[in-house]
Amino acid sequence: MTRLLPALVPLAFAFPSLSHAEEPKTKPPAVADGHYEVDVLKDLTYRDGKNSDPVRNKLDLYLPKGARDFPVMMFVHGGAWMSGNKELYGSLGKQFAANGIGTAVINYRLSGKDSTVKHPDHIQDVAKAFAWVHTNIAKYGGRADRIFISGHSAGAHLVALLATDDTYLKAEKLSLNDIHGVMALSGVYTIVPLVPIFTRPFGKDEEVCKAASPINHVTGKHPPFLIAYGDLDFPFCDKMSDQFCSKLKKCKCEADTMKVSDRNHLTIIYKVATDEKDVCTKGMYEFIAKHSEWKAPVKK
Repeated sequence: MTRLLPALVPLAFAFPSLSHAEEPKTKPPAVADGHYEVDVLKDLTYRDGKNSDPVRNKLDLYLPKGARDFPVMMFVHGGAWMSGNKELYGSLGKQFAANGIGTAVINYRLSGKDSTVKHPDHIQDVAKAFAWVHTNIAKYGGRADRIFISGHSAGAHLVALLATDDTYLKAEKLSLNDIHGVMALSGVYTIVPLVPIFTRPFGKDEEVCKAASPINHVTGKHPPFLIAYGDLDFPFCDKMSDQFCSKLKKCKCEADTMKVSDRNHLTIIYKVATDEKDVCTKGMYEFIAKHSEWKAPVKK
């Protein structure tokens, strides 16, 4: 696997991508027939002051109109920690909100050309965004104790790191218990020093890369995970996903992998964003239903 990484990792990330409460005894069905109208609130600032960015430290909310006490998903885009934008994921936000799941789609600072942004800047922003959602979502009808986090590609790395290394949530006076579940799509869970795609966002220091690797923080005290990848994804995605899931399970953490047929690194997120009947999308709805009181709305 190590020999494959230098060649494959750049391709995988070169494109901008499209409190655990007691569970209910009877699990609701997870059939996605959305009927809610969706309210959209754009460009809400989740971080200001020192080191903030007036463009990147914003999020969009997609809310099921008229619903109350709904679960919430915070989504983090991919793009090699160097590109990507929340604006590409409006269809994803609207689809989940139409099915009764409030969705926050976030931007975060990027390690682009001529940028000084490096790890841990990205993950600190993600933690700030989560803290904002946790503090504010009740004002919009959502449940602060039912926040799920999801991401694709580099975004999957970031949500996995947030849910395994408690350093970043502790800085926001929160804990891993405030994450109700994690849905990571085609992610990276081991950061390898000296691989070119990792150099700009993480540098070359071995200890820094080790600390940025979610797999190195697995202790067993983590929220449930759904870890998905495509059967046509880049080879390291399946191996990393299986290794990460295996370590979570060995630590008695609830975790499952989902290998999605006929999906590559880009089409897996495209289908999730555009097709509520897609197998990966349905798997996400089922995961949310399993770990909350959410029931799919009946289409009128």
